[in-house]
Amino acid sequence: MFSYDRYGDPFDLSEDEFESFVDNMTKREYDGTEYLHLSDYGRVERGTVLYDGEVVRGFPKVPRTLVLSEGVPRQFDGEVAVEEKMNGYNTRVARLDGDKLAFSRSGIVCPFTTKFLGRVYGDELDALFDEIPDAVVCGEMIGRDNPYTAHGYEEVGSLDLRVFDVRDARSGESVPVDERRELVEEHGLPSVPFYGVHDADEAAGEIREVIEDLDERGREGVIMKTPDVSKQLKYTTSAANQGDLAYAFSLPFDYGQAFMFRRIIREAFQAHEFDDGGETKERAAALGESILGSMVETVGRIDDGERVGERHTVRAAPEEVDAILEHFRGMGLHLVIEEDRVEGDERFVEFVKKTQATNDKTENYLEGGIVRE
Repeated sequence: MFSYDRYGDPFDLSEDEFESFVDNMTKREYDGTEYLHLSDYGRVERGTVLYDGEVVRGFPKVPRTLVLSEGVPRQFDGEVAVEEKMNGYNTRVARLDGDKLAFSRSGIVCPFTTKFLGRVYGDELDALFDEIPDAVVCGEMIGRDNPYTAHGYEEVGSLDLRVFDVRDARSGESVPVDERRELVEEHGLPSVPFYGVHDADEAAGEIREVIEDLDERGREGVIMKTPDVSKQLKYTTSAANQGDLAYAFSLPFDYGQAFMFRRIIREAFQAHEFDDGGETKERAAALGESILGSMVETVGRIDDGERVGERHTVRAAPEEVDAILEHFRGMGLHLVIEEDRVEGDERFVEFVKKTQATNDKTENYLEGGIVRE
């Protein structure tokens, strides 16, 4: 079914290598169709999908610089295009055998995003796919009513799409930045904010100004890329780093140490490059508050008898809300519905994804359990 003859063409793999690649993929089903997706990085991009004779390449991992003044001119020659990196969840939309499907970063069909985008942007996406049938529309789903990553944006009321790339499904090659932004606008789809094209030798200072502005507004960061998107680089704000840390330390036994340590490292290098005088002390105090404040709050809530977890809200058409709740439960997540109501044509649900390790370990330590170090 998932043979080399049917799927192997886009990949630079021998037949034996392709068979090994397929063996490492996960089989799932959506709407009666079996498909494979690659959930780990390797020679082929994570999130690559084999679906009913079609290939959808995963989105490449984007490297990060910790020092703008050195990293940008070292990584880029010529021009650098700068777009906002937004804080939501990644989706890739492709039209396969006439059906528009939205895939997660790891390549799972998300029924909620598929139905939501089909309702909100169905005609616009169809028009783009009519023009470029093999396109994959890559975007970020942002907004406060978000089943995966909730972060409020003043320009988004509940949940919306922002496109940051359009790629060929089989080759993974991107449409150049200027052409893609024109294409997306022409078809009525919203793009991520754009901060211009800069000469690589001068870009670092201009990008720093963008970062400082985004930081003041509590936004995430930027993606830098060559105009043809052959090379990309990312950089995040202090607000994003500290926000991630506050969230992670509110569930300290459910997030890995590597997740936390990487963000502290980012803060250290940004402090070295950006801060003057007492600014580092202010940053250190804010960083400490992000880490200790959120953890102390969690310990207190559990000591008061609460159960903590990842809290989300969803506001969408009733069948879309049903789809995401069923999807999560099918993946083995324990959900607690705290509020469920209908507002006009929409259903609003607030739910908590239970995080067992933080609840169990914190309760144990509060009851005198021993820490073995």
